[in-house]
Amino acid sequence: MVQVTVAQAKAQFSSLLDAVQAGETVVITRRGKAIAELVPRRSVRDLRPQLAALRASLPEQACSGVETLRTMGLPAVDGERLRPSPKD
Repeated sequence: MVQVTVAQAKAQFSSLLDAVQAGETVVITRRGKAIAELVPRRSVRDLRPQLAALRASLPEQACSGVETLRTMGLPAVDGERLRPSPKD
């Protein structure tokens, strides 16, 4: 991992991108605190095993997320409220 200041990043941006392309992670700091991280781009396909493992580790849900939101009566994006679905 490479760590550089904002000023260094501005001056060396092209070479930092070359390092990221080669697989290196670059952390950019301001006043000694990390504020950004340049990381190599990963394909979504590469992340699927991690997503599957995460999903498998989560507890079984009693109802869907949509049903949970409906019971909460939260405002929808268009301003209408999500209403509970009619029960059969």
